[in-house]
Amino acid sequence: MKLQPQHWIHWLAVGLGSGLRRPAPGTWGTLGGVVAFLPVIYLPFSVACIWVVLGALTGPYICGRTAQDLGCGDHGSIVWDEWAGVWIALLLAPVTLWGWLCAFALFRVFDIWKPWPIHRVEKLKPVGFGIMIDDLVAGLFAGVLVYGLGRWMQASFLWS
Repeated sequence: MKLQPQHWIHWLAVGLGSGLRRPAPGTWGTLGGVVAFLPVIYLPFSVACIWVVLGALTGPYICGRTAQDLGCGDHGSIVWDEWAGVWIALLLAPVTLWGWLCAFALFRVFDIWKPWPIHRVEKLKPVGFGIMIDDLVAGLFAGVLVYGLGRWMQASFLWS
């Protein structure tokens, strides 16, 4: 089966089209995830947490179904995993330009570099879970780092 962006699950999997951009669909997809997260900054933190959890929990189905329909593993245009991963990093980042830029950059570094244990978990089955889990861990790594950096900078009066 060919990717059908008009199919709502495929449309979500490709990040509303952000994963269809070339080159570097993962980076474009991550940027799309950042844009999609913008309304969340106006929500209470508990609601933002629910948003992120729902994105993570629906991801294995969205990504797995699209990968199955395409007859492949982690197709480059599938970026819902990038969306959910960067949402974790953004949730923990200070809501400032520098906080979000750091969250974006650190997430991309961890997503591309895949240090241990990220490179190990991406091979987990079923395929939808494997597609999602490495990006969720990368988002957690990036989020914890940017949170710590933000706390340190705030204590140093350099972050605002």
